[in-house]
Amino acid sequence: MNAMDKKGRTTGTVLRIERSSIHDGQGLRTVVFLKGCPLRCLWCSTPESQRPGPELGLAADRCRGCGTCAEVCPAGAISPAAEKGKAELNRAECRGCFACVFECPAGALKKYGVSMTVEEVAAEISRDEVFYFHSGGGVTISGGEPLFQPRFTAEVLRKCKRLGIHTAIETCLFAPWDHVEAVLPWLDVLYADIKLMDEGLHKRWTGAGNGLILENLRRIDASPYDVEIIARVPMIPGVTDTDDNLSDTVEMLSRVTKLRDIELLPYHRLGIETYGYLGREYSLRDLVSPSEEHVLERRKYLDRLMKKFRIGS
Repeated sequence: MNAMDKKGRTTGTVLRIERSSIHDGQGLRTVVFLKGCPLRCLWCSTPESQRPGPELGLAADRCRGCGTCAEVCPAGAISPAAEKGKAELNRAECRGCFACVFECPAGALKKYGVSMTVEEVAAEISRDEVFYFHSGGGVTISGGEPLFQPRFTAEVLRKCKRLGIHTAIETCLFAPWDHVEAVLPWLDVLYADIKLMDEGLHKRWTGAGNGLILENLRRIDASPYDVEIIARVPMIPGVTDTDDNLSDTVEMLSRVTKLRDIELLPYHRLGIETYGYLGREYSLRDLVSPSEEHVLERRKYLDRLMKKFRIGS
């Protein structure tokens, strides 16, 4: 899941690096999004992060039909004479050389994912140290799933901790225990994505059961590592935001001694366009984002549950 470059340095596949985030931990944060995730949540807003390797995206609406991409493609995987004069990509023939990306004058072709060394990522993070100092921020490694690249994630976190940078990861916790334990010594905060408590529903909506996730959460709590846990529940209308699921989730989390808070993450539709760029279908096209009133009502309900189980008090 992690590779080495020619100099023997650990490399990982990075989707992107975002700066000055205020939604991924305390203070201003640099967020490193990695590629690869073992789950397939039907509501996933970053489909470009799911597969482990670099991927090619085609935004047909930006295509000018100039044919440059077809001319440079060594595999003949792109046809310029498609519908309405737009380029058409045969993904089965694509070799992933990305020559078309660098030559497209309209920016209609995009490469999702790039190989970077631990040192390169750490250098990018260090550029923002002054902002961490003044805001109490730090680095957050997200995905995809950071535990899908455990060695790379652990080494980036280790370098950051030795520089005095606050560290966090956002994880679904669906990973072997040795992957989880590899990052714990270098971690200040762990954001755990807790979706559904019902095993069958979890498998239906994410592609896998929740047994491993809950077991990892228990083992982290019992571990000697001083890491704070903040649970995040994605608020998918009628799926994860029901009374039963929220109640069962809070009851389970009430037994986690390292838990510091529970957050709701309202469903949004910002990633739908990317499914088209990747040639995939989004199965929840009819699902709408919750209203502000509904989000507020669910937050109040969650607060009552947390008070009942004495979480955060």
